Amino acid sequence: MPRKGRGGKRRKVCQFCVDKINQADYKDIGRLTKFLTERGKILPRRISGNCARHQRQVTVAIKRARQIALMPYTTE
Repeated sequence: MPRKGRGGKRRKVCQFCVDKINQADYKDIGRLTKFLTERGKILPRRISGNCARHQRQVTVAIKRARQIALMPYTTE
């Protein structure tokens, strides 16, 4: 029997796995902006809820989108 007040939080699920998307695309800016903070930092896996495979793909996709000026490096 679990004690009261202990944990009980559900794990977040990977949105790419739920939507059955195999590859994170750097051109899909709407989806990638969900994984950035308001200051422009990439959210870690434990906060975003992505699986390890898709978190690596999201990181590379955000960096590529920044490189070709689709996304900003920082916000002011």
